Amino acid sequence: MIKETAAALGAKIAAREVSAVEVAQAHLDRISEVDGRVHAFLHVDAEGALKAAREVDAKLDKGEKLGPLAGVPIAVKDVIATKGVPTTAGSKILEGWKPPYDATIMSRMREAGLVMVGKTNMDEFAMGSSTEYSAYGPSFNPWDLTRIPGGSGGGSAAALAAYEAPLAIGTDTGGSIRQPGAVTGTVGAKPTYGGTSRYGLIAFSSSLDTPGPCARTVKDTALLHTVIAGHDPMDSTSIPQPVPDVVAAARLGATGDLTGVKIGLVREFSGEGAEPGVMAAFRDTVEALTKLGAEVVEISAPHFLYALPAYYLIAPSECSSNLARFDGVRFGLRVGDDGKRSLEDVMSMTREAGFGNEVKRRIIVGTYALSSGYYDAYYGQAQKVRTLIARDFAAAFEQVDVLVSPTTPFTAFLLGSRTSDPYQMYLADLYTIPTNLYGGPAISVPCGLSEGLPVGFQVMAPTMADDRMYRVAAAVESVAGTLTPPAL
Repeated sequence: MIKETAAALGAKIAAREVSAVEVAQAHLDRISEVDGRVHAFLHVDAEGALKAAREVDAKLDKGEKLGPLAGVPIAVKDVIATKGVPTTAGSKILEGWKPPYDATIMSRMREAGLVMVGKTNMDEFAMGSSTEYSAYGPSFNPWDLTRIPGGSGGGSAAALAAYEAPLAIGTDTGGSIRQPGAVTGTVGAKPTYGGTSRYGLIAFSSSLDTPGPCARTVKDTALLHTVIAGHDPMDSTSIPQPVPDVVAAARLGATGDLTGVKIGLVREFSGEGAEPGVMAAFRDTVEALTKLGAEVVEISAPHFLYALPAYYLIAPSECSSNLARFDGVRFGLRVGDDGKRSLEDVMSMTREAGFGNEVKRRIIVGTYALSSGYYDAYYGQAQKVRTLIARDFAAAFEQVDVLVSPTTPFTAFLLGSRTSDPYQMYLADLYTIPTNLYGGPAISVPCGLSEGLPVGFQVMAPTMADDRMYRVAAAVESVAGTLTPPAL
C-alpha cells in the first residue's frame, strides 16, 4: 500500500476498496519503522491523521463525492502554519510554537480531505541546500543514508523517497523544492510566484518564497498543485487568475507526444562545473524528447550566470527584515527574562540562542546590504540584475515554449562535506535560482542515475504557464520512468 501512487490510493479509497484509516495507519507504521534512520519528520501527528481519515471515511459512507486525493496522506514542511500543531521552521527560536490558525494552503488541503501525517524537517527558516542547518539535526537521503536529501525541504523529499507519505508540501525560495526532488529521485514543482498563497507561510524572502507540491510522480504532483493553487485575498501577492489545467497537461505529456513543442537548452548551463554523470543523464533525456516530436534549440540567457550573487543579496536582505519579528517578546523562545535585564538584552540573548549560524550569517549580510551608504551598491544593483534575468526569460519564451536544464549540477553529496564552505553549498542551487528571480514556474523530475544516485531534469516555463512544464515533465517521466531507492 505504501508504494501506491497518490492517485491510485485516492481511487481505492473512493471505491471503498480500502479505508482512509487503513491507509493512514499503514503510513504511520512506515514512519515508525524507518524514520529513526531517515529523520524526515520533526513532528508526527498520528492522532490528527487518524481523526482526519475517519472523517473522510464517514463522508464516503454517507455517499458524499470527494476530491481525487481525499484520504491520501501528506507530509507538510514545517514552515507552513498548522493550527494546534508544532510549527518551528526548523529553528529553536520557534520550538514548541503552535499556531492559532492554518495557512491558506493547509486549509485547502483539509477541505480536499488530505490527511496530514506530520511536519517535515528543513534547513532553519528555509536557509540551506542540505537540511543540515536544521536546529533539530539533519535528514538523511533514503538512497544513501550517508548523503544529504537536499534542502531546504529535505525532510519532505526524504519522506517521499522513504515511502513515509505519497505526497508532500515544500516551499521554494531558490530551489528548495526542486533540488531535494532531484537528489532523492522524486518530483518537486515550484508554481508561478503568486500562484499559490503565502498566507501562513513563515516568511524568509517575501518576493521569492513559493509553496509547492511534491510527490513521486508528475500526475500526483499536478493533482496536489490543483488543490493548493488559486487566488487568495489573504495574500496581497496572490494572482487573481484561474489556475491552468495542470492535470490535463500532465495526462497529455504522459502520452509521449511532444509534437509542436519547442524546447530551449540554456547555453549557460551547458555543463561547466557539473558532474559528468549528471550531464550525461540530462543529454540522454533531451535526445529522447526529440524522438517524441519536440524541437530542441539552444538559447542564450547571459545574465543567468549572475543569478547566484544577486540572489544572495536579495534573499538575505529580505530575511533580515522578516526575521526581525522573532524578538523573544511576542511568541517563541525567550531567554534572559529575569526581570532585571533590559528589553534589548532579552532580545539579543534570545536571538543569540535561538538562531543558528547560517541564519545569523544571512541576517548580517542582508542588514549590511540594506544599510545606509551601501543600499544602492548592493541591494539596488542586485535588483537591476534581477530585471535583466527576467528580460532573458522573456526573450527566451518568445522563441521557445519551455527551457530545460539539469536541476542541480551534482548528485547528493556526503553529509558534512560542504557545511564549512558556504559557497560550495550555495552552488547546489546554481540552476534553480534564476526562475525564482523571474517568478515563473519550474519542476524537477527524475531522469536517471549517476553512479547509483538520482539525477533531476528541470523544466522552466513562462509565468502562469504551469501547464506547459507539467506536459514536458510528464513526457520526461514517460521515457525515464520513476525511480525506486534501495530498501531501507
